[in-house]
Amino acid sequence: MNISVVIPLFNEEESLPELCAWIQRVMDENGFSYEIILVDDGSTDHSWCVIEQLRTDHSCIKGIKFQRNYGKSAALNEGFRAAQGEVVITMDANLQDSPNEIPELRKMIMEDGYDMVSGWKKKRYDSTLTKNIPSKFFNAVTRSMSKIPLHDFNCGLKAYKNKVVKSIEVYGEMHRYIPVLAKWAGFKRIGEKIVEHRPRKYGVTKFGWERFINGFLDLASIMFVGRFGKRPMHFFGLWGTFSFFIGLLLSIYLIISKFVDPEYALTNRPAFFLALTLLLLGSQLFLAGFMGELIARNSAERNSYLIEKKLGV
Repeated sequence: MNISVVIPLFNEEESLPELCAWIQRVMDENGFSYEIILVDDGSTDHSWCVIEQLRTDHSCIKGIKFQRNYGKSAALNEGFRAAQGEVVITMDANLQDSPNEIPELRKMIMEDGYDMVSGWKKKRYDSTLTKNIPSKFFNAVTRSMSKIPLHDFNCGLKAYKNKVVKSIEVYGEMHRYIPVLAKWAGFKRIGEKIVEHRPRKYGVTKFGWERFINGFLDLASIMFVGRFGKRPMHFFGLWGTFSFFIGLLLSIYLIISKFVDPEYALTNRPAFFLALTLLLLGSQLFLAGFMGELIARNSAERNSYLIEKKLGV
């Protein structure tokens, strides 16, 4: 199979028929073999009924329905598990991503040798104050921390080699950082393509400030786990050693001072409490490092979701 199109969705009943018809038209014009995987993230409208009808009319359309809302990352993770195409395309269900970009994205993967290609919506039709400015700041911070030269990490329109999506785990709000996850998994050829951003035709945006804040926390998690996940003692041990060493030097200084001047009041000195704190902190960091070495990095239940129904998967 040439292409798997994975589309996470939440309350998008109006846009689904138009989107699927558009994708099918592009695929047929280019002679691609394909599947469309629609992942319903616990929609409260009639999105699943629409998916069932689309599946009845077109066998290439497959569906996964979550029992409740888990978030976009969970939907993408389940879609990636089900994808069979040699190239996997992700896009949003709100018609703001153009399926006309699919042939060029596939070409960049298959012919230009990229492991993944991320879309860049250079011209956007979102609110400047509430979405565009925060997104630019977020992208600048992510680009600086990850050293990946992308302008739009959060663009929903992306293309991947199949082995990339089978090698990464997406959870929390980490769908924003799939390029970072791919890089940590060893896929370094990450490209970018300017893509069309269309005004929203149906429904309302799901973007909120809580997602923006959670996104930065997840970025910190990715950077830490990616660098120290398999060797936590390298982080905790380093700072534990530093803290313990400074505390030990202060303790030696205080002990010598007490021998030199018997009337030297240790407990009346702030340095005494600082030394004690540093010694305890250093010991705790060491213990944290040892515990990190013993505990498995990933929970086996992290991506265990209650799936109510499946169609063709």
